[in-house]
Amino acid sequence: MAQELGNAWPMGLCVFCGLPAAGKTTVARALRDSLKKHKGWLCVHLTYDDLMPPEAFSQSEMNSGQEGQQSLTSNWKFYRHELLLYLEHFLQALIKGCHYLLPPKGTEVTWKNFVCCLKEQGLISLEAEDTASFQHLINITTLRPTYFILDDNFYYRSMRYEVYQLARKYSLGFCQLFLDCQVEVCLQRNGQRTQRLPEETIHAMAQKLEVPNSEKYTWEKNSLILKRTEYTLEDNLQVLSLLSLTLENPVKPLEENTEFKEVDRALCAASFLHQADQAVRQIVSQTMKNAKDNNLTPSEMKSLAQELNKLKVGFLEDLKHQYNEKKQCYSASTLPINTALFHQQANDIAKKYLLCM
Repeated sequence: MAQELGNAWPMGLCVFCGLPAAGKTTVARALRDSLKKHKGWLCVHLTYDDLMPPEAFSQSEMNSGQEGQQSLTSNWKFYRHELLLYLEHFLQALIKGCHYLLPPKGTEVTWKNFVCCLKEQGLISLEAEDTASFQHLINITTLRPTYFILDDNFYYRSMRYEVYQLARKYSLGFCQLFLDCQVEVCLQRNGQRTQRLPEETIHAMAQKLEVPNSEKYTWEKNSLILKRTEYTLEDNLQVLSLLSLTLENPVKPLEENTEFKEVDRALCAASFLHQADQAVRQIVSQTMKNAKDNNLTPSEMKSLAQELNKLKVGFLEDLKHQYNEKKQCYSASTLPINTALFHQQANDIAKKYLLCM
């Protein structure tokens, strides 16, 4: 019979954020060894790049047209949320002292990657009790104060807030570690990798990156910004102090009425974004009609459609994160969408094709 463990061991979630090649994985590995040596804690390193399947980062040729960029973004978001779901189910199994099972609607490849990661770090027994039904036995003999390091870019605040909500739900410690590395250094390191990211991807992420701001967002109060290119002993002492503080002071759960407010806010956000989507779709449609009236060739129309769709996806994603920061509900009559800016950007793209005629 399973033994319910509850929160017998303090646990925490630490979000590593920063640009690609900022040194997050290197620092995470150094911290894992330091926690084991100086604190005797268990540090579970979850590297998103290793856990998500290749299709989360690639775009098939069959889907490389107008909907390609939007499909790629959707895939990436899906697998990010899936990993957070697997982590939550593991926390539930750990607290209840039961087997770790594949959640409903989980994808087998990501699940296997996640389980393998936990096995390698000693949290799951190497002998699964029932491999066919995806049941795994948690190795409670290795359990002690534990920190889960979530190693990804987390360049939007809303991405990090999802992890904070998980910590709040289960009364876990929570902190953020932001590696503030110059773009030029990241580009140089990226160029030395075997699997390089396009430079424009790093530049675009640098423009969108939202640095932790504890003065404006109280839930980000336990954040540390490291500005050096190398992880020093002084940095390590600061990080250890932060992790000790947050483990001793876990996030308190929300009161019930606050939960209802968050549900209302989520519903309102969905309505807001739907209206925004309709507004920009109308602009794209009108821009395409004008281009067709000016006798663009089919290949030019196809290229124009791809560029406009990419602009639309980026515009709506930025709008979503701006809305999340506002934390308020807008009616259709007060919808603060800068359609004039989007219209101008769409016209600028169309002009490139019209001037070539």
